[in-house]
Amino acid sequence: MVDLIKNINQYSYYNTVSAVKSNLQQKDTATSPESSRPQFSTIPFAAHNRVVNQRTELSSGAEKKKYTELLHFADKTTKKQLNTLLKSGILLNANSNDNSTVLDNLHKIVTTPRAEGLNSKIILKDTINILSSPFNVTQHIGDIPDEYRERALNANKNGTSNLVNSLQATNEIDVEHSGTCVAASIEFNLAESMPAEFARFAEGLSSPQMSVEKEIKLNNLADNTLDAIWLLNAFEIPYEANDFNTAKLTFAPDKNAIIRAQIQTTHKDPLERSPLDVLMQSTFMQVGSQQSYNTLTDKREGKFNQNPKGLIEFEKTFTESVVADKNILSVTYQTVDENARLIGYETDQETLKRHLLTALNMGENVILGYTYVDKNNIVVGGHEITLVDYKKDSNGKLIFVCNDTDDDDVKPIEYTEEYLLPKIHHAALPQKVVEADITVTPNWVEGLRIYQDMKKRTA
Repeated sequence: MVDLIKNINQYSYYNTVSAVKSNLQQKDTATSPESSRPQFSTIPFAAHNRVVNQRTELSSGAEKKKYTELLHFADKTTKKQLNTLLKSGILLNANSNDNSTVLDNLHKIVTTPRAEGLNSKIILKDTINILSSPFNVTQHIGDIPDEYRERALNANKNGTSNLVNSLQATNEIDVEHSGTCVAASIEFNLAESMPAEFARFAEGLSSPQMSVEKEIKLNNLADNTLDAIWLLNAFEIPYEANDFNTAKLTFAPDKNAIIRAQIQTTHKDPLERSPLDVLMQSTFMQVGSQQSYNTLTDKREGKFNQNPKGLIEFEKTFTESVVADKNILSVTYQTVDENARLIGYETDQETLKRHLLTALNMGENVILGYTYVDKNNIVVGGHEITLVDYKKDSNGKLIFVCNDTDDDDVKPIEYTEEYLLPKIHHAALPQKVVEADITVTPNWVEGLRIYQDMKKRTA
C-alpha cells in the first residue's frame, strides 16, 4: 500500500485497522504506557449535541395516526425504541432539509413502496435502531451467499468478455476489509446530529427511486459561487443551480448497492452492516469518489485518487460538507513527506487539543483521520473516527470519547489524549475554531491542485 502514497493528500483514509492494527499494537505497547491504551467506554453516553426540539407529545390527530400505524409494523424492541424517541424529543424533530419530522419519514417507510428486494419492516427497524443509538452504525460489509453469487458476478463483470477482466471481477467481490470508514462516520454523524435528515435519507434511499434530493447553500462549499459550481462539477454529482445562492443535489448509491442491500436483508450476520448501512455508505462513497464507487468490490475510481480504496481527505471534506450543508474545513495536523514518512506536526499538541475541545464545546462532533506508522515512521494505515465528547478521569487526565464504526462494539470508545493526539492527521472543524492559528487552503483550491498533480503523474 505504501508504494501508492506519493503524498499524504493522495492517501485514502479507509479502514486498515483489521489488517494492520493487531501487529502494530505490540509496537504501540512498547512505546506507550498501558494506561494510554484505548479502552471501551463503560459510562452511559448521552450525545451532547443531539439538540432537538423538546416536543415530546403527539399534538395532532395526524401525528397520533402515524404513530399508531408505526406501532403496527414494529416488533417489541422497536416499539420500546420508538417510545424512547418520542419521549426524548427525537421523533418529532424536524431538522431536515424539507422540514419533515422523523415521524413523517418513518411513516413513509412503512406506507409507501420500498426498492425491489427491500423490506419496509426491516428498513423501519434499522432506522429506529440507529436513531436510538447511532453507535449501531457499522461498516462490516459481509459475505455473498451462494444464491446471490452468480448475480453479483454478472453485475461486477458488467458485460465484459475479456477473460482477464472477467477473472478479476470474480476475485474482487469477496471483500475482506471495508474501505467505508469515512462514509460510515458521516452516516453516524448525520444520525447523531440531524435525526430528521437521517430518517429522510433512509426513506429516500430505500424507496423505488433510491435517491434523495437536497438543497444546499453554495457558500457552504466556497465563498465564490463559481468556485462552488466548480466543485459540484468536479465531483460529478447531479445538481440544479437555479440561482447564485443554492443548488439542489441528488444523492444516490451506485447501481450495485441494491444487490448488497438485498443480501443484508435476508442474510445479515451479527456485526455486519444492515441494509440501511449499505445504502447510506454506498451513497456517501459515490459522492466522494466522483460517482465511481462499486459496492460489490468496495473499490472506486475517480479523478482525485489513484488508490482504489476509501476516500482522501479532500473527498471526505466535500462529502461531509454537502451532506451536512455546512462549511466544513479539514485541518491537517501531521507533516508527511513524499515517501509517506511522518516527519512532524503543523501545530503543537496543545493547540490541536484546544481546537478539538472548542469544537466539542460548541456542540460539534469532529470526524477525524488518524494514522498508523511503522518503526521507521512510515504511514502504513489510516482510519476515520468521530469524536463525540470528552471527560476527565479520577486523576484529571483528559479522555476523548469516540465512535469507531469498525470496533465490533455498539458503545463509544475512549482514548487518552497521549494516545490519540499524536496519531491525528486531519480533523473537520468550523473555521472560527482554527482561523486564528492556521491558514487553511479553500476546498476548491486544494481540489484543483490535487487534480493537476494527478494529471501530471498520469500524463
